[in-house]
Amino acid sequence: MHCRTASAPALPPPVRPATLRAVSAADEPLQPETAPLPSVAPDRPQTPWRGRLAVSLLCGVGLAWILLRGGLPLLPPDGAFDLLRPWTVVAYVASLALVHWFRAARWRHLLRPLGHVSLRDVVSVSWVGFGAILLSPLRSGEIVRPYLVTRRGPVRLWEATGTVGAERVIDGLALSVILFVALRLATPLDPLPDHIGDLPVPVAAVPKAANGALLLFCAAFVAMALFFFARDFARRATEKTLGLVSPRFGTSVAHIVDRVAQGINFLPSPRHLVPFLLETAAYWGINAAGVWLLAWGSGLSGITLAEACVAMGCIGIGILVPSGPGYFGAFQLSTYMALAMYFPESALRGPGAAFVFVLYAAQVGWHLVALGLGLWWLRREPESWPSASTLG
Repeated sequence: MHCRTASAPALPPPVRPATLRAVSAADEPLQPETAPLPSVAPDRPQTPWRGRLAVSLLCGVGLAWILLRGGLPLLPPDGAFDLLRPWTVVAYVASLALVHWFRAARWRHLLRPLGHVSLRDVVSVSWVGFGAILLSPLRSGEIVRPYLVTRRGPVRLWEATGTVGAERVIDGLALSVILFVALRLATPLDPLPDHIGDLPVPVAAVPKAANGALLLFCAAFVAMALFFFARDFARRATEKTLGLVSPRFGTSVAHIVDRVAQGINFLPSPRHLVPFLLETAAYWGINAAGVWLLAWGSGLSGITLAEACVAMGCIGIGILVPSGPGYFGAFQLSTYMALAMYFPESALRGPGAAFVFVLYAAQVGWHLVALGLGLWWLRREPESWPSASTLG
């Protein structure tokens, strides 16, 4: 923790021809501050890796034990791949390339009100960040993406963190809505089993958890909007509350609150929000189609797109819980819980196990490939912005 002794040099405001329309505050990039303020941002991300790794490994081992105890195989048994159509695996991997592109590239719309970052840098940084989230314990890699983007342009750390948080909330809301609708379009087993494999967990718990997730992300979106439009109040309240303990600390945290809120500048701007939502729809639509194709190609004949959306939604929400590195354990258990609503146990332990295994292996494998590509692209171009002016 340190205090800045000098602020970044002020940049001249952007020059726009008089013939162009007036732009809103949400369209203007943020300018570096002219007055030094205390900062609580470190020079580089600091995380207690050993403790996080230990907890993450314990969670992964615990979830794996639950799966094995419930008769839900981590490795498909003999004969599980008999119905697999290999070309669908190739097609699914190709769909992952598109999914990863849209997932990464759409971030540029949220960053534009803060400053210009090239599309190549946005994609490279995002792919490295996604790989870090996958490999780091307890999703501690979330800080990598906002940290790296500050090294590629004028965007500052806390504003970038605000965009990532907003992206997470919108993704969670979108996925919860997809899951809510898909559960009502798909036709489950009747009656629903009162167990999943040999686990005494009723399958009816899946729709209840989906409804809870929808309420949670709706509340998070409303809170995000209120936080943005009432950010002056949030900043003053933070400063006064924490100032009772330490005026200096209260000022620092209030400054961070204001900076994070500025990272949501895209919210009232259709110019930035609409393209982001369109690319988010493409991201989730291609993802759902790929999951459906792979499930069908693995031998789960008769699976519908709605049922594939249920599987996708359960995975997306399930991996939010603490798990092992690579979402190990939570990913498999969430997928089996979704499939148990529509397929008998014999299918779960046969082609269902093949589907879960290939789906997980393909996603982890592509994340690692994208991580390598992102690192290679970043190394080919030197950092274009000094970190001292962006981290504070």
